[in-house]
Amino acid sequence: MEYLDFELPIKELEDQLDKCQIIGVESNIDVTETCKQIEEKLEETKRNIYENLTAWQRVQLSRHPNRPYTMDHVSALCGETFLELFGDRNFKDDKAMIGGLGKIGGQSFMIVGQQKGYNTKTRQYRNFGMANPEGYRKALRLMKMAEKFGIPVLTLIDTPGAYPGLEAEERGQGEAIARNIFEMVCLKVPIITVIVGEGASGGALGIGVGDRVLMMENTWYSVISPESCSSILWKSWEYKEQAAEALKLTSADMKKQKLVDDIIPEPLGGAHYDKETTFKTVEEYILKAYNELKDLSTSDLVAQRMDKYCEMGDFNE
Repeated sequence: MEYLDFELPIKELEDQLDKCQIIGVESNIDVTETCKQIEEKLEETKRNIYENLTAWQRVQLSRHPNRPYTMDHVSALCGETFLELFGDRNFKDDKAMIGGLGKIGGQSFMIVGQQKGYNTKTRQYRNFGMANPEGYRKALRLMKMAEKFGIPVLTLIDTPGAYPGLEAEERGQGEAIARNIFEMVCLKVPIITVIVGEGASGGALGIGVGDRVLMMENTWYSVISPESCSSILWKSWEYKEQAAEALKLTSADMKKQKLVDDIIPEPLGGAHYDKETTFKTVEEYILKAYNELKDLSTSDLVAQRMDKYCEMGDFNE
């Protein structure tokens, strides 16, 4: 298990507990009471830390190296029913954007999402979860296929942003994202979006237009990352914590501003502490959202989706 800076008090107590248990095994000393006291202190420390997280700490948790990525969710939700599909039928297959057909709870979904890597080699292979234009065009191709066959769409967002390289801009990165947003608004099947990690900028919006947008508890969703915001406003990354607070990017902030529909709770400590419970909870929320949408007529579905996004940013004082 890897620990973030603010989790070090937890690491110290877990190390103490391990040593205490080892002493009990290797000697005739009864350490039951001592271990119990450490466990109680550990549980109290966890609650004090995780129930009072700052915005920046939630950003750190969303990037935790042990946190389940998109393909982890897909494997847990669909099992062997997932059939990955490749290519945008124009340029090439983008490994940062995955997509395919799978069944969740007996219901078929067209699943699209960004995938990060687990180590240096796979991070390069997946381009750190930053999709090129062909990735967004692949996503749109799969969503239009789902529309043709009446299959609901599930998108899983986890990206630091669309790839900003020169070659991506030359191939029409902005147009590809804008086209996806336009087409998703009018798509004639239910769209459920789940933010499972980072949700940054147009990279997230390119697959983020949904009838139901769900955020996992320790994720973030914003027009810009705290580091980039800090570098623009203060000419330094040192103010990233202040930027994170100002951006109002946490799940609670997004729900309060009515930019997302629901928050998916995570186990104490984050999704990586109990992945099985996390996957089960995500599945429940996805199926609940689908059941709310499945009986709507096509016209009502599209009309409600348009109204949902037209109302964003509209305030009365």
